[in-house]
Amino acid sequence: MAQETLILTEDCTLQQDLERAAASAMIDWECFRGKNILVTGATGLIGSQTVQVLVMANHMHDLGLTVYALVRNQKKAEAMLCTCLGKGLEIVSCDLLKPVQLDVPVDYILHGAGVTTSRDFVEKPVETIMTTLKGTENMLELAKEKKVSGMVYLSSMEAYGVVDAEHYIVRETDYGYIDPLQVRSSYSESKRMAEGICGAYAHEYQVPVKTARLAQTFGAGAPETENRVFAQFAKSILRGEDIVLHTDGSKAHCYCYTADAILGLLTVLLKGNSGEAYNISNESTFGTIRGMAEMLTEKYPESGSKLIFDIPEDANKYGYAPTSRMLVNAEKLTALGWSPEISLESMFERLIASMKQMWKEFR
Repeated sequence: MAQETLILTEDCTLQQDLERAAASAMIDWECFRGKNILVTGATGLIGSQTVQVLVMANHMHDLGLTVYALVRNQKKAEAMLCTCLGKGLEIVSCDLLKPVQLDVPVDYILHGAGVTTSRDFVEKPVETIMTTLKGTENMLELAKEKKVSGMVYLSSMEAYGVVDAEHYIVRETDYGYIDPLQVRSSYSESKRMAEGICGAYAHEYQVPVKTARLAQTFGAGAPETENRVFAQFAKSILRGEDIVLHTDGSKAHCYCYTADAILGLLTVLLKGNSGEAYNISNESTFGTIRGMAEMLTEKYPESGSKLIFDIPEDANKYGYAPTSRMLVNAEKLTALGWSPEISLESMFERLIASMKQMWKEFR
């Protein structure tokens, strides 16, 4: 008898993503049988979908696992993840800036909580730094106490800083320059320091923690409050408005589809070496911001959107990352059996389909 499909969202595109990820042969799902998995940052884009993928896998493979979502706002989490409640999800409200008390065994931790809004990096740099450092320290203490089998810290490609333009292909041992006194560095510098704390705990206390350095990640399920560049571009296409760049668009980076990134995180969790870092990036997406905008205006000519430039004298107020060219190499992770499946063009197709179905503005 065929297993009944578990519907976790009205977003058809996201539902497909969750089912595809939970059925993926990249992950040995048996490793999670009967286990307790703790996820922080569970109301964020990556955290919430990680919870949903784990709950979907629990249903598909009958794993008997329990996911503990650590959140600041219980009501928000219950509203976002209501379809997962009673299906292996428990929501725990706590302040990660204080020591975490949890009266259950913990087998795995995925630590993704942190400040992620660019404007906050420049308007609330102290909060950005302390949330990263204290939150990570407290989760590592919990991992040490619970003697977990594995932990992943979600870092960012911004931890590399600004790399030499001639050596733009970046592997896990390559580092660029970060000016610690620039207020925008509150994010990148604290990410780098949190990685150092993870390495220290791995060395001194044998905590099996690994670091995942994520390229910018997006896809179906983006909230209506999302305002990062990919969402701005998609909104412009759907509204039939011009895409406006406040820089010259020369920054060149890689991206990764959300569901692909989650499979990367789970691969690092199960197969990564303790105390090491792994890039999660789809190298085929490498290109400039300008090129991405041009791709969209060409792909959706019916929108009438054009690319225009409006560069302010002081672009720092927007909290943009420094202009750079960086191809985040993912060979180390692909050697563990992971591979991204969704192209940049398909990433936008799926994002836009999700927005058209779920965002009130576009229904």
